[in-house]
This record gives sequence, structure tokens and C-alpha cells, in this order.
Amino acid sequence: MSSPSTLTLLGHWVDGMRLEPQGDREIAVTDPATGSPIASLRVATPAEVDRAVAAARAAAGPWGATSLARRTSVLFAFRQLLDANREQLAAAISREHGKVLADALGEVARGIDVVEFACGIPQLLKGEATSQASTGIDLRQLRQPLGVVAGITPFNFPAMVPLWMHPVAIAAGNAFVLKPSERVPSASLLVADLWAQAGLPAGVFNVVNGDRSTVEALLDHPGVDAVSFVGSTPVARAVHDRARLAGKRVQALGGAKNHMVVLPDADLDQAADAAVSAGYGSSGQRCMAISVVVAVGAIGDELVEKIVTRARAVRVGPASDPAAEMGPVITAAARDRIAELIGQGAQDGAELVLDGRDPDVPGHPDGHWVGPTLFDRVRPEHAIYREEVFGPVLTVVRVATLDDALALLDANPYGNGSAIFTRDGGAARRFELEVRTGTVGVNVPIPIPVAAHSFGGWKDSAFTESGVYGPQGIAFYTRSKVVTTRWPRPADGGVELGFPSTAR
Repeated sequence: MSSPSTLTLLGHWVDGMRLEPQGDREIAVTDPATGSPIASLRVATPAEVDRAVAAARAAAGPWGATSLARRTSVLFAFRQLLDANREQLAAAISREHGKVLADALGEVARGIDVVEFACGIPQLLKGEATSQASTGIDLRQLRQPLGVVAGITPFNFPAMVPLWMHPVAIAAGNAFVLKPSERVPSASLLVADLWAQAGLPAGVFNVVNGDRSTVEALLDHPGVDAVSFVGSTPVARAVHDRARLAGKRVQALGGAKNHMVVLPDADLDQAADAAVSAGYGSSGQRCMAISVVVAVGAIGDELVEKIVTRARAVRVGPASDPAAEMGPVITAAARDRIAELIGQGAQDGAELVLDGRDPDVPGHPDGHWVGPTLFDRVRPEHAIYREEVFGPVLTVVRVATLDDALALLDANPYGNGSAIFTRDGGAARRFELEVRTGTVGVNVPIPIPVAAHSFGGWKDSAFTESGVYGPQGIAFYTRSKVVTTRWPRPADGGVELGFPSTAR
């Protein structure tokens, strides 16, 4: 174990450079596979938050006035640098988060997709015009940047979720202050350096590291115009309410309890593959993880048997093991909470088919390990169903009909995503029209849209009128302005007190 004096000290990135941290509060950054600290993060002081926001405020005006051609050239350069450094970025993610390298590389790739979308900003910011709306009067609609945007992001996707936000906000002409999760800070500092190498002016992208106090400082700061947040539902609701009270535009995405409905006509091998992949990938620590499999009709026994066979074969281990498919959960506290919920599920009467508590991972006795876990015959009143476990726990609920499945999903407070597995086009169409979730997969277990579309949940999974990235992201990070123009002619003039009318 490293001693405190040998740990790397992580600070902030402000005004185009690494900022030597001034605060005296530190948080240990831990390797989840060993339980040992690997770095020490210094919590930003109020003065450091002020400095970051001031740098963004000073940079926002000039950057917003920068030509779209210049912005696009910076975005293209940033995209190339991300691509060239994806291995380094993925390694940093694996080291602090614990997810296996292939998973981390996939996360980086999805983030690059959003940068590629943002490279089309000249097309995305095109306004509208109406000539001769009234005699001699033309109208134009413009989209202009908000100013300074704060991003507050979770531990589970240290690169991808921030990349959902800041490339689009920056492309639209805003400056950005990112507060990443204190559990996984290094990826954001690496990305900040890549922005600088790409030619982004100092102050347009900033990173302040810290904890709840840092988040609250950004939410309350008068220099921040908008806030983008992804995290748990209770925190998302609190962030939304506090930011709105401070007069900011806000999007706050919360938790999930994603259901995968399997109809009797589905390819059960395909469905079992999907359930295991989407349920246990990244140790279940995904906002789009499948946590509930809804078996419709008489297929329950066969489907559960197929899932068990696949789940038992999943290799749990550290990212340093090239054969590992699933890593640890993020903290010891998370591991203990998941284990407690597993115990509660068994106590409540759900059938514990596969118990992932205390798996054997040779050479890593102190890691935060939870193996693939499967419950069958779960009921909606069980805690293992109600709670967002955020770990490698799949629950199977059995229902008689598609009507019952839709009613189950409708009653659930979360609405991030859902999926249906079937060969019946009519059933699939009915499901996609009636289910109340923000994203829907048809024979696709994790329906996160590509970057040209927007991502967002419904119900308690999102406190916002806008999705992130895609067209809704452009709308969120800009304001609409309509300009009415008339060039007077010599014959024009005179006082008119009546309300202006276009009927002339």
C-alpha cells in the first residue's frame, strides 16, 4: 500500500493549466480491485471554484464570438487527440473505476461519437428565416450560447458522461466548468489537457475536483448560467431544485430500474445473452443496465436456466487480468450495500438462484468484489425490486401477459430505459408506443441512442425538459432569439398606436 507521501496529488484545471491545489481537505482515490489508495484528491476551496468560474466567464464572451469555422477546427483536433490517446484514457478509467479495459475503451468510443456529432456545429446552429413576413419586414431566428455551463458527473462513466456534455456546450459557444466524481478524477484532467492541445482557448474548459461542497458552490454561483447533472434520483432532484432556485437552466438525470420484457416467441438464447451482457457489464454500474427481466408466459424456467449458465461463466477479476470480463464495484461501501440488499431479497422470499457475495478472486482479497447474482420469482414489493441496486444483480419477475408486463413497468417510478425481446412486430410496436420510458430497445438491451439523437429518461429518472447531447443538447446549451427587421423607405412613417399586424 502506498504511503500518503508517495500518492499522486490531484488538483484542478483552470484557465488552461493545472492549478496547484490550495485546500487542506483531501479524499483518497482508491483502486477498487485492491482496496488501496492510488492518489489523493484535494477538494476545491470556494476561492478555487470562484477562480474557475471567473476564468470561464472571461472566456465565454470571446469564445461565443469565435467563428464556427474556428470552433469546428478545434473540435476536429480534439476528436483526433481523443482517438490517439484512447488507450491512455481507458487505462486511467480502469485504474480508478475498476471496469475492464474493453469496457473502458467502449466508453471512450461512445464519447468520441458525441464529439463527432459536435463537429457538425455549423449545420446544427443554422437558424431560420422568413422573408416578407409582413410588408417590408423579415424575421430571423438565431441560436446563441448561454455563457457558462457547469457539468456534474458520476463515477460510472468518467469519460463518456462528461463527453455527453462539454463538447456540445463548447461547440455551441459556451465555456464549461466540470466537476467530476471524486472517485474517478484523472480522466477529466487528461481530457482537459487534450482540449488545450487541440487549441481551445484558456478558460473555455475547466475542471474543479471536490465533493458535495464543490457541487453546492457551483449550483449557487451567480456566474454559472446552466447546470448539467447525471447521478442518483435523490441527488438529481435536489440539484434540479437548488439550481432552479438560483435561476439557472438545469438538466438533471437520475437513477433507473430498467426492465427487459421477454415474450414467449423471443429467441431465448439471444435474450439470455442480452440479459447477462446488460445486467453484469461494468458490474451493473450503468444507468442503462438491465436490472429486471420480465418473463412473460411459460418461458420463465427455460430463460432462467439459460441466464444461470451464462452468468456462472462470467470471469470476475481486476482490469489487469486480460481474461476478466467483470471488475469490482466502486467502493467497499457499495459492495456492502449490495450484499445487504441481496440478503434482504432472500429474506423477503425471492428465490436466490445465484449468490455473488464474496466471490473468490485470487490475489485480490481486499477488492470490492460482488459476483453475478440472480433472483427469480421476484415480486414488486420486494426491496431487491424497489431499490436501485447499482450492482451485478439481476431479478426475474414472472407475469402472464404483455398487458401485465406493461402495467408492471408503468407502476415503476423510474423511466430511463426499457427493452422488449420478441419476433412479433405488432407486440413490439405496441410496447414502444405505450411504455413510459425515455429510451426503448427492440431486441436491443441497452438502447442508448447514437449521438445524432438525444438521450434522456422519463418519470423519476430525469428532472429536465431536455435530453443530453444530440439536437436536444444543442437546444439546452443555446438560447433562441428572433430578430424582426424593417429597412424604412421614404414613404414610411407616421404614428400608429394600434397593435402591429402582419395582415398588410
